[in-house]
Amino acid sequence: QVQLVESGGGLVQAGGSLRLSCAASGFTFSTYAMGWFRQAPGREQEFVAAISRTGGVTDSVDSVKGRFTISRDNAKNTVYLQMNNLKPEDTAIYYCAADFSLSALGPLHRKILEYNYWGQGTQVTVSS
Repeated sequence: QVQLVESGGGLVQAGGSLRLSCAASGFTFSTYAMGWFRQAPGREQEFVAAISRTGGVTDSVDSVKGRFTISRDNAKNTVYLQMNNLKPEDTAIYYCAADFSLSALGPLHRKILEYNYWGQGTQVTVSS
């Protein structure tokens, strides 16, 4: 049974940090690129960041560049999103997703439909 379980969300003041984790099971984690998406109230789900199978290639949306870092530990079947200097506009439910990938070099996808498996999400709330 495939599972992606996010954790690490919470309430933080603007300028603070959070580290999200996503633990995967039920599939061969190292053969999947991983992504983080978010959905704010009243808005569509949007791409945040992605990482290749081995972690050598990453991609992120411009609004989080320099603040968020995606990483993974294939030995632990876990992908992380380190979020620093959080802003109120980062408030959203954050989802991790898995994208089967033939190559360790990508390409990395930003479209929701490219991803095969999804977690249930973790809430991040940033107060001003």
